[in-house]
Amino acid sequence: MRERPFVADLVKDVTVPRMFRVRQIFPRNKIEPEEIPGIIKKLLSEEKFSSQIKPGMKIAITAGSRGIANNALTTKCIADFIKSKGALPFVVPAMGSHGGSTAAGQREILKGYGITEEYLQCPILSSMEVKKIGVNEEGKDVYIDKYAAESDGIVIGCRIKPHTAFRGPYESGIMKMMAIGLGKQYGAQVCHEAGFKHMAKNVPLFGKAIIRNAPVLFAVPTIENAYDETCKIVAVNADEIEEMEPALLKEAASYMARILVDSCDVLVVDEIGKNYSGDGMDPNITGTFCSPYATGGITAQRVAVLDLSEETHGNGIGLGFSSATTKRVFDKLDLASMYPNAITCTVLGGVRIPIIMESDKEAIQVCIKSCNEIDKTRPRVVRIPNSLHLEHIMLSEDYLDEIKGMETIEIESEPMDLPFDEDGMLW
Repeated sequence: MRERPFVADLVKDVTVPRMFRVRQIFPRNKIEPEEIPGIIKKLLSEEKFSSQIKPGMKIAITAGSRGIANNALTTKCIADFIKSKGALPFVVPAMGSHGGSTAAGQREILKGYGITEEYLQCPILSSMEVKKIGVNEEGKDVYIDKYAAESDGIVIGCRIKPHTAFRGPYESGIMKMMAIGLGKQYGAQVCHEAGFKHMAKNVPLFGKAIIRNAPVLFAVPTIENAYDETCKIVAVNADEIEEMEPALLKEAASYMARILVDSCDVLVVDEIGKNYSGDGMDPNITGTFCSPYATGGITAQRVAVLDLSEETHGNGIGLGFSSATTKRVFDKLDLASMYPNAITCTVLGGVRIPIIMESDKEAIQVCIKSCNEIDKTRPRVVRIPNSLHLEHIMLSEDYLDEIKGMETIEIESEPMDLPFDEDGMLW
């Protein structure tokens, strides 16, 4: 057992409430993985898409840094279709400043999602070098990935969903993948430098300039249901993106999961990471927004983050919007990966270091102890595995009466003490 530091004595008597497991129930239309190759082949076989791909063309396919359902598979299916037309596909990482703003770091992120040359059977060309392709309507220079700019065609692979820091007709999706993803660190910085207040304007401003000045052919975006499963795949021609994407965003927003109780004293997040959200934990779920230009999610006085995902490679961005964390998280942080992302998006709060406690139990206890105007003998605590997988969560027993009779929440266990080991770590 670890020697207890003095700060542990300040929280040792704080009650961690008994908690029970629940299943949250959301609509579940989904596409099975085995259906995806046929769907993409049928979509792209439509004349307006297939006619653009000529034998010998070198075609770039974008792949981002998010943990998108079936990401590797959809990317491979696009590449396979391009090859079937006699063209030569290659993949470019389109993730702005992620991966520590290095070519190797961005390739490593793709590898973590199974997007490798061996699986795709086509090259991955990773570079931070960009090339100017023109100017936008305000006369600002527009740059994109050099390999994509010099290709014969670009296919935008992405997911459409609400953004974590601003609201507008184009949030996380096709326009953003072009403006920020393909723009690499340079493009991400230019788009972010005016702050999130102007992001709803800047994303389409740069995105439309890329459509006009780069060889964008079409996009193949996916939409996910509340269970992190693919539920829709569409193909959108370059000249349709501006008109079609806003409706797809509204559809994606309607499918998002959420925590089905509106408020808590303490939110416990077992794990954060870039694979779950660009903000580590999606504020649309957790309420931990980095800007005043977006709202939503649960209302919590305090947030405890217990661990980082393996897939985030030490990038703990978003940790700064928690109240307390663990020594385990601190030891995993890769500041060289975190800081370029924060500096580029001009929001430094996400990489601040919160209170660090030795154990999971102490991180939860310090959050409870520091809450104001609550009954600390019966704190209202919500525990989630991460901000992406919300079917099975835990609630403290004070919620029992509130949720009884709710058709969208199914109680799965009796209230129980959380299973801490002798060092205060959760099993």
